[in-house]
Amino acid sequence: MGLEDAGWPFDDFDSALANLLDSLPSRPRLLALGEPTHLEEAFPRLRNRMLRYLVEHEGYRCVAIESDCVAGLLVDDYVTGGAGSLDDVLRRGFSHRVGEYEATRELLIWLRDFNRNHPFADRVRFAGFDAPLEMISAASPRETLTELHRYLAAHLDAAVLPCPIEEIDRLIGDDALWTATEAMMDPAKSLGGSAEVARLRLIADDMRALLLAESPRLISATSRELWHRAALHARTAAGLLRYHAGLADTSPRRIPRLMGLRDAMMAENLAALPYRTLVFAHNSHLQRRLSVWELAGQRLEWWSAGAIMSAQIGDEYAFVALAVGSAPRHGVAAPAEDTFEGVLSTLPGDAYFFDSRRLADVLDGKILALRKGTASYFPFDPEHLRDTDGIAFLKQVADQNGAGSGIGAGSAIGSGSVS
Repeated sequence: MGLEDAGWPFDDFDSALANLLDSLPSRPRLLALGEPTHLEEAFPRLRNRMLRYLVEHEGYRCVAIESDCVAGLLVDDYVTGGAGSLDDVLRRGFSHRVGEYEATRELLIWLRDFNRNHPFADRVRFAGFDAPLEMISAASPRETLTELHRYLAAHLDAAVLPCPIEEIDRLIGDDALWTATEAMMDPAKSLGGSAEVARLRLIADDMRALLLAESPRLISATSRELWHRAALHARTAAGLLRYHAGLADTSPRRIPRLMGLRDAMMAENLAALPYRTLVFAHNSHLQRRLSVWELAGQRLEWWSAGAIMSAQIGDEYAFVALAVGSAPRHGVAAPAEDTFEGVLSTLPGDAYFFDSRRLADVLDGKILALRKGTASYFPFDPEHLRDTDGIAFLKQVADQNGAGSGIGAGSAIGSGSVS
């Protein structure tokens, strides 16, 4: 068996994706597509193309991406038929610069158009599944705690609530102190170790417990939809407060603890999705292997959201890692012949899906070098191959001037080729 027997070219994209799905033990509830770097249009456009097929042929009804889960509620409202402008949603509904992608704009237009012709229960939903965090700051818990308190207070007796909303406002104080970038690097600058945060964590826990205990009453008075939205605010408030406490940690475990807390919040958000979902994020958040970072002579370890979900739901989680041959705009030159990407580049055609098990059998015995990454690009580690369910491989993505295979050009949400 050769390389060509382990995969399917994108010449007929729908057939290639169908073959990949047929290679899985079952249709997963969460089908995760990873990307090796951010800020490359080719990757979310591939996601868009996959989503259309999964929606139209496999009954998938949600797309979840690595973006702020709370801001994502605005996006979900818009694509399911709510008011607002596309430009405003792109500006306010995303984190991590996701709203800047042209592929994001294309995604929202397609989702809204599709949903316009379907009853609400059959519409495709959008979810951000990341926490309200950025690389240099973490959000204040004000919005999530306030929204949760308002939901509970509107339908329950004030006597059962852990505190009045004014106490939450007083304990939070100045939002700027929560979002200060200095806290990311200096534990002494974080509010996380304060008595106010300890009290807020108890309040968040009490309100979350109350939300569950009173769910029959609350769902009857509102709806499952609104209860699930309140549950998102509840777990995000608790997660943010937990993360701020982690920022105040002075032990050597501080950094991996923060990494683990973020991925745990991601996993909680994925676990809460009641739909068959296409998940899109960086490969490092979706992999099954233990995440490792060598920093200043220390080996830092934590589990990714994908590893957590795989352990929790088994075959209902599937992971397709995206690998790229060359990406000039990201400083990624053509791969050496002895690398994983170099071997795949020997095939004709521009792009493939591979069955990971077949590909691993073909490559068994070959010693492949791990390609050198960059500050933003993380090459696929061939030792992880058997821990994936599939590989999406793009031989070349367009450079800044549009040269290349064409994979990165044009809309991938419509019918036709990926390019």
